This record gives sequence, structure tokens and C-alpha cells, in this order.
Amino acid sequence: MPLSFLLEPTIIRVSCYNDEMRKSLLLLTVLVVGSLVARGQQASEKDLAAKYSPRLEKILNENIIPYWYPASLDRENGGYHINADSTGRLTQGGSKMIVTQSRMVWFFSRLVRAGYRKAEFLEAADIGYRFLVDKMWDQENGGFYWEVDSTGNRKTAPLKHLYGQSFALYAISEYALASGKQDVLKFAVDFFGLLEAKAHDARHGGYTEFFSADWKPNPPGARSYMGPPAGSKLMNTHLHLMEAVTTFYRASRLPQVRERLRELIDIESNSVVRKNLPACTDKYQPDWTPILGGAYARVSYGHDVENVWLLMDACDAANVSNYPFQDLYRELFAYSHKYGYDSSDGGFYDSGPFNQPADRRQKVWWVQSEALVSALRMFRVAGESQYLVVFDKTLDFVEKHQVDWAGGEWHSQINENGQPAGPKASSWKAAYHNGRAMIECLELLKGR
Repeated sequence: MPLSFLLEPTIIRVSCYNDEMRKSLLLLTVLVVGSLVARGQQASEKDLAAKYSPRLEKILNENIIPYWYPASLDRENGGYHINADSTGRLTQGGSKMIVTQSRMVWFFSRLVRAGYRKAEFLEAADIGYRFLVDKMWDQENGGFYWEVDSTGNRKTAPLKHLYGQSFALYAISEYALASGKQDVLKFAVDFFGLLEAKAHDARHGGYTEFFSADWKPNPPGARSYMGPPAGSKLMNTHLHLMEAVTTFYRASRLPQVRERLRELIDIESNSVVRKNLPACTDKYQPDWTPILGGAYARVSYGHDVENVWLLMDACDAANVSNYPFQDLYRELFAYSHKYGYDSSDGGFYDSGPFNQPADRRQKVWWVQSEALVSALRMFRVAGESQYLVVFDKTLDFVEKHQVDWAGGEWHSQINENGQPAGPKASSWKAAYHNGRAMIECLELLKGR
């Protein structure tokens, strides 16, 4: 469905989604759209691109890219510097973790495919790719170490976790698409085969997540790098496996990969969804029985809205119709909007307990990033004004508060008092969420 109209941010906002309010919202939308058309304010796709693309380009080209390039490139040891000092500037040294090292390979590769400075960013991606395969790859057992020192010579966290492996597959697949190198694609194919042999759970579906260096599952006495008990399956891990396999399938077009992508679509659209909410939860037994005790009975709004658009993208790649998932997309977005969205200033809070407003009310950089893409994709699919309003107000919040226009990059989080907190760069914060959000939103506005 084309982008067909543009609502000003003064539209009345509805934050409840029961049947009566749905009817009221539908009526309100019809009335407001009719009024806008009557006043000659109907907007085309071109109008929307003109309104938003320059703002997104400015964030990408003047805030995100200059912070990371070329300062993050470690030309001496390989890989990337992903640590910030007290002023927020990138510093050399520090450990190198598979998740963020991979995310930077992905970022530079995706910039190339989006048409940005191909020669420079392809070289930047190659620096990271070579570090992954030369220093972070376990030459004896296969798979990637979780963490190494700045040189890559000392393995500071040698165990294997599928969360880290997923980002390595994502990065290498994107680099294969950007570079066109067949040896890179072959490495990705062989790596996927290893994950299938060592980690795929043929009985219960999905993947076993945590392993010793030699791929023995759930090392005795070791706590999973992702926090929960070693035998758990996580919605979060499988979400990123889905995005990785989506890109890997686009690169490889192998039938087995499409089959696995369909399985991951089933998991992220069904197994991890608590239908009585409806929202996703994160922790599961190996057979997908949800773990909901104590602190696990809560919803991460960022993961839910991210799941919406990553499911859309996975279905597009697998040539699966998105129409049967429309209700799910609407309901997941509606729950996060109802309990986690700041209708006054825009943006989404971090998380909250079931069927209650958010109690962790900081606005984290990655949550706003995923909300932007999800809201714009929902607007494209549904053509309903509420999603464009969320996109518009969240972008306003990001521009005014999350982006550090003076020092570069985005603040890790904005606390409820409006003050920034957290590092600009760390083992968990690179250019992936916000860089991807800018690229994906620009592509959507171009009709791609």
C-alpha cells in the first residue's frame, strides 16, 4: 500500500486499543484525513521523502558515520576500536567482542549496498571481516569466540553463544552481498553448516544457545554470556538468528536456508508470543515452555517492535505473504504503544510488567532506532495515520535528545529527567541499531 497521506503532529492521540477505541480511532482517522484532503494537505510518497529524508541523511552523514569512520578502524591489529572515554570519544585498546565487531562489519557493508562511499566502506568492512576470520574464529573447533583482547591473540571469553554466532553470520552474509566475493560466501555457507550440525534443535525447533569451546552444550557451572540459565532459549537470540538467516538466504538462495528461515519465522511469530497479552517474552525452556517467574514476567517494547519489522523482512526474503501476520503486527505494536510509548514527547521506554505502564522509563538508543523502522513499515503496510504519528514524534525526540550533535553518535539512553547517560561506544554499543534505522527508513521512503 503506498504512502498516501501526511498528518501533522497535532493529531489527537489514542493510547487504548480495545474494540470501542479501535472504532473511535478508525472514525477519527477518516475524519482527519478527509479534513486534510479538503485543506489541500494530502501528501504523496515524494512529499514524505522530502519531509523526512534530509533529516535522516543528516543524522547518518553528519552524526553517525563521522563518529565511527575512520576513528574506529584498528589498522594495527585489525577489527574496530569500540570503546569510549569519559568525553564520549573513541579510544584505542580494550577487548573486542564478537557481537559489536560483527555489527561494525555489517554496518560498513550495508553502507556499501546502500550506495555510500563504496571504496572506503568496503575497505573498512574488510578490516573487520579479516579480524573475524583470522583472530576470532576457533581454528580447531570452528565457530567464533565470544571475546578476545585488542590484539586478538588472547581469548578472554572462549565459549560459544548463538547470539554472538548469529551476528557473525549476519555480518559475513552482508559483506558477501556488498563485496560479491565468492570465498566470503563460501565461508558463510560452511559456517551455517556448522551451526546446523552443532546447534540446531531438530526435536523442539530453534537452536541450543550456549556451548563450550568444543561445542559441548551448556558447560557445567558456566553462566551463559546472555545471563539466564545455560539451558534457556531466548526470544532475543532467535530474533537475531532470524535477521541473520534472512540476509544469509538473500546471499545464498539455498533451499535448506529458506526452510530454516521459515522455522524461525514460526518461532518469532508464534512460540515467543504470549497471546493473552499479546506481547513477546524472552526466556524459554528448550521445548519453548515460557519462563515467566520473577523478573522474567515483563515486556521489552524495543524487541517487540523490532520483531514486527524483522518478521516483515524475513517474510519478504522467504517469499511468504505478510498478510496472514497482519493482526499479529498490529497487536504487538499496539501493546508497546499502549504501555511503552511517550505520547507527549515521543519515543518508547525500555520495558514494563505485564499489562502495566513501563516502569523502566529510560529511552534507550536502540529502542528508538527499531521503533522508527517499525512505525514507518507499519505505515507503509497499513496506511494508518497512527503509525506515521509515532514515527514523526519519535524522530523529533531522537533529533532533539538522543543524537549528540556536538560530540557525535547517539547517547546510550535518556533518563526520565531528560539527562543522557551511558557510553557512546562499548562492547554492546556500535553503529548497528541507529545506523541501520537511518538506512532502512531512507530505503522505505524511496519505495524500496
